[in-house]
Amino acid sequence: MTDSELVADSVLVATVPSPAGDLAVLVHDDVLVACGFGTPEEQYARLRTPPPLRHVNDLGPFSAALSAYFAGDLTAMNDLPVDQHGGPFQQAAWKVMREIPPGTTITYAELAARAGSPLAARAAGSACAINLIAPVVPCHRVLRGGGALGGYAYGLSRKEWLLAHERGEV
Repeated sequence: MTDSELVADSVLVATVPSPAGDLAVLVHDDVLVACGFGTPEEQYARLRTPPPLRHVNDLGPFSAALSAYFAGDLTAMNDLPVDQHGGPFQQAAWKVMREIPPGTTITYAELAARAGSPLAARAAGSACAINLIAPVVPCHRVLRGGGALGGYAYGLSRKEWLLAHERGEV
């Protein structure tokens, strides 16, 4: 197998440092399939039947966009192509999350309504919980009713940091 065939049939992973901790960034076929605070192996384990994992030093535009976001360009991640497995409501919820402007928040109930199911606030919370592509699919911008933070897979301190970063408070 040639190097180009190995890359084409692999999930490429690189680590992008950030002030909130290192991000494992996983790309397959030029599409972001997982991103999160934690080890590459932890993120890889969350994928459904993935091809082999291959570590690289840099993921070009993906690494650059994430670095730019953490350097203050809050829209740098907006155009990154993403793909994750999920049902119709989850796909709609993830799409809505990407439409929430940086530095603003909505509630789980608002997310459910914008995703087309106004009575599905719990399902909206579940879509946030299983999101594989944080912070690019910014589930950190979704809060409980009344403004309580709710949960975050990578810890509430990271969720607070991301929101403060987007509001220019760090």
